Amino acid sequence: MKALYTASATVRGGREGSVESSDGALKHDLKMPKELGGPGGMGTNPEQLFAAGYGACYESALANIARKEGVKLQDVVVTSNVLIGKDESDGGFKLAVRLDVSLPGIERAKAEDLAEKAHAFCPYSKATRGNIEVELNVL
Repeated sequence: MKALYTASATVRGGREGSVESSDGALKHDLKMPKELGGPGGMGTNPEQLFAAGYGACYESALANIARKEGVKLQDVVVTSNVLIGKDESDGGFKLAVRLDVSLPGIERAKAEDLAEKAHAFCPYSKATRGNIEVELNVL
């Protein structure tokens, strides 16, 4: 693959540290969620960052597919849910994703078709395919 863009972020201190992008546009403290045994509080975590990236990428893929098919989208909402839980196979942790997709004004069958095609096209979906469970939920 010939890279068109490279995103770079530096993390210091893991889940209780900080993250900053190379251009300074992203700069956050990291906090372990209470649900995972951490203190919680102000700060983000890897799951939120992954959810934000996946949701934005997927919605762009959806817009691209709709445009190619001549479908006009309005007020689209994608909520990307990243779940973390115990991996029974090794006692560690694993991720899953649920993409809640709202396509107002689009007939249900067409909305589901567009959602599936976007899932096939999205770089995040391609990266996760076969690695983690990803559920598409067309609302």
